Amino acid sequence: MKIPQLTMQATFPQLSITVEHGYMHMRQQHAELSIEQPKPQLEMKTTPPRLTIDQTEARADVDLKHIFRRIEEAAQEGYASWLSYLETTAIQGDELMRIEQGGDVLAMQAQANSERPPFDYNVGLIPRPFSVKIGFEQGRIEMNWQTFSARIHIEPRPVQIDYKQNVVHIDLARHNNLRIDVTV
Repeated sequence: MKIPQLTMQATFPQLSITVEHGYMHMRQQHAELSIEQPKPQLEMKTTPPRLTIDQTEARADVDLKHIFRRIEEAAQEGYASWLSYLETTAIQGDELMRIEQGGDVLAMQAQANSERPPFDYNVGLIPRPFSVKIGFEQGRIEMNWQTFSARIHIEPRPVQIDYKQNVVHIDLARHNNLRIDVTV
């Protein structure tokens, strides 16, 4: 007796996987940049130095005087001379008033009035040392700075992205199959 035999033939399913690769491209233009730096401002005030030289006294020592000074000196000299004359006259009048007390008052007064005063002289430098007056005022500089900060303007450009993601296609390339045969 023959026993029937079963033969089974199975085919497994087969998947087909295809991958479309994605990509990503990025590009960005340079940002636009502008920088402006205003110039600083400077204000300066200067007071120049000042040198003064007064040689009036040195010129007076060598008899180069202004007419107003000559007039003033002549007036002072005349006033001093008048006071001296008043003093001498008063003294001599008092002496004559006491003539009865003895002495040769008239002869002494005649001699004193007829003689010139002794000539007074001395060695001196013309012009006198330090008769020229020198003055100095120092100059000044006043500075006023005004600075300005830089003005920076940045305009960024957006990033441009081209992107395609990966795509995976899964298909059934072969179906499963089971074949059973009976053989006797």
